[in-house]
Amino acid sequence: MANVSMPQLGETVADGTVTKWFKAVGEHVERGETLFEVSTDKVDTEIPSPASGTLTAILVAAGTTVDVGTVLATIGDAETGATDEHSTSSTPPSSTPPSSTPPSSRGARAAGAQRTTGLSPVVRRLLAEHQLEAADITATGPDGRLTRSDVLAYVAAGTATPAVTSAPATSPVVRRLLAEHQLEAIDVKATGPDGRLTRRDVEAAIAKRSSATGDEEIPFTKIRALTAEHMVRSKATSAHTLMVREVDYERVELVRRAWGPDFKRDEGFSLTYLPFNAMAAVEALADFPHLNASVGDQRLIVHRERHLGIAVDLDGDGLVVPVVRGADRLGLVEMARAIRDLAQRARTKRLSPDEAAGGTFTITNPGPYGTLMTGAVINQPQVAILATDGVARKPVVVRDASGGESIAIHSVGLLAITFDHRVIDGAYAARFLRRVDEILNTRDWRGA
Repeated sequence: MANVSMPQLGETVADGTVTKWFKAVGEHVERGETLFEVSTDKVDTEIPSPASGTLTAILVAAGTTVDVGTVLATIGDAETGATDEHSTSSTPPSSTPPSSTPPSSRGARAAGAQRTTGLSPVVRRLLAEHQLEAADITATGPDGRLTRSDVLAYVAAGTATPAVTSAPATSPVVRRLLAEHQLEAIDVKATGPDGRLTRRDVEAAIAKRSSATGDEEIPFTKIRALTAEHMVRSKATSAHTLMVREVDYERVELVRRAWGPDFKRDEGFSLTYLPFNAMAAVEALADFPHLNASVGDQRLIVHRERHLGIAVDLDGDGLVVPVVRGADRLGLVEMARAIRDLAQRARTKRLSPDEAAGGTFTITNPGPYGTLMTGAVINQPQVAILATDGVARKPVVVRDASGGESIAIHSVGLLAITFDHRVIDGAYAARFLRRVDEILNTRDWRGA
């Protein structure tokens, strides 16, 4: 038998919430196949199975938060699906539905139950499914233990009473949602393992009830709730100030047009403006190090390394900020690859919490949606965030070598920096934007 435990997903991660099981008890799972999903305070991550075999027990229901190392499930032998009958792992108290046996009968059976020790998860599940008491069944296992075969034989003999409808077992999160929305567990359809009520079941019931009045209530997912918490905390912490500069991207556009087809053929994705902006911002931070910093206890902590955070939208479910480490050591193609890889893995829940930690400066990129100007919220404890908005073809005034002016059509966009005015002054931020603009228009991008 193999135990499946809550993994250590990051150095600072002490617990996680099981948000979804991809397999039900009794189903076969292959080693490396996605088994469950975990949500932490940074990312949602899909966790692969540590072994091949049959999922014999789920000990922690979806929606439950547990410490790292907690046993979540057991996987039995791949061929027989049986678990070790000598296992002493225990299921949560709520995993067995309340018995309908009168109190006097239960008291009489208690003494017998004490003599039947070492119940395995499979045995406990079977007892719960058929509403049986361990003391009623003859135990034939070593040291008087009740085995899976004992329970199945008892059921086959026709002495078991079919399970009756009762309130599904619930986790603390589920109970809180039920109470907040004045719902009864028995009225909600349970789809979890062993008929267990999950957070998603309650959320579906809430949404269905709301639709009757014409309104839809969408409970926050954990990542949505954490995003909301971080945004409010950031606004309450920093003196947010917005500064914007118009940038002529024509030189970058010429490189994209000339190099873009070969880049897409070689890399499999398009060369956007984002890696150019990222490269220019990271280079400019070398001249303006106070923007590559965080705020401590009445002090500014200037970071030597430049670790670039890239804000990624999870299709409306919230934001995560994976980090390109050592961004100042990357070339243009490497930067484009790194950004794409992190964004894809963030959206497919294959990002580890450590990959969303340790950023020193952040870029958010709403530009692909055609935005004009974005006043982004600072990613705490950093002191600034740069928004790269939409680039469009516009008429601009251009000067020739002799100083003459003419009108031309160029690619133009806005760069907007939100900075913490407690530690950064406007002139410093303005010079940073000017330096980013200068790099975009003077760097030899073909050699980048």
